[in-house]
Amino acid sequence: MDIKQIEMVLTPRQPHFVGDGFRVHNFIPGGYGLTMQRMDPFIMLDYASKYHFPPTGKPKGVGVHPHRGFETVTIAYKGSVAHHDSAGGGGEIKEGDVQWMTAASGVLHKEYHAESFCETGGDFQMVQLWVNLPAKDKMSTPKYQAIQNSEIPKVNVENGVVEIIAGSQFDKKGAASTFTPVNLFNVKLQKEGLAQLNFPAHYNTALIVIEGEIIVNGEEEVPLDHFLLFKNEGTEFTIKASENSVVLVLSGEPINEPIAPHGPFVMNTREEIMQAFEDYENGKFGILED
Repeated sequence: MDIKQIEMVLTPRQPHFVGDGFRVHNFIPGGYGLTMQRMDPFIMLDYASKYHFPPTGKPKGVGVHPHRGFETVTIAYKGSVAHHDSAGGGGEIKEGDVQWMTAASGVLHKEYHAESFCETGGDFQMVQLWVNLPAKDKMSTPKYQAIQNSEIPKVNVENGVVEIIAGSQFDKKGAASTFTPVNLFNVKLQKEGLAQLNFPAHYNTALIVIEGEIIVNGEEEVPLDHFLLFKNEGTEFTIKASENSVVLVLSGEPINEPIAPHGPFVMNTREEIMQAFEDYENGKFGILED
């Protein structure tokens, strides 16, 4: 077995709020050396670790804001979120579901705790990931994939299951369509459960422990809420659960193009960024009421 070597295991930094509804630890691009270039095509990752929100009559979240040049992926573990965008996409993402929004040429969108969650309150836990688009697709038509958990292919492993959100493994193809090779899996293991995964050596590969605690490659203990980055060496690795665990695994082929980020826009050049601001100010991202 050509073992994929571990580069680092990261403790979550102090959380901060995005809007008033998303209490997150930022890993990409954080202060760990996880630059957009190093993690390409994964250019941002905010992890909302489990946090209890009391009931409220006013939904918490993030108001209307623009995006261009990439995709946003939201994975719900606890709680539920209502999404709306100016391209007509929207809906409620519930526990176990995934929201995959392709901003591409530009959308306005907003995300709030769903009304049903606000009424009862409860634990809230999510991951939001930004996936870069290649230059040829950055100005393509926006689209939206609402992926219910029942639509996600599942593969049984030793005392557990692997949910294939995107990409492929075990001769199964994921539920989401992607522009470049992107693998996104939820590995759910009972205590002593074991999963063996395989990705090309040059793919940027990492994982987050969402629940429980795991041992990677039979030697590296990774606690709850920690992030593990693999080196771009080797192809295979194992995840064994020290207790009942949920692990988000991401692995993608680098696009290897210039990255020019500024706030909600991620393009290839500064000129394209300036054009994005101009288009936004001129109303070319559509209309969405806050």
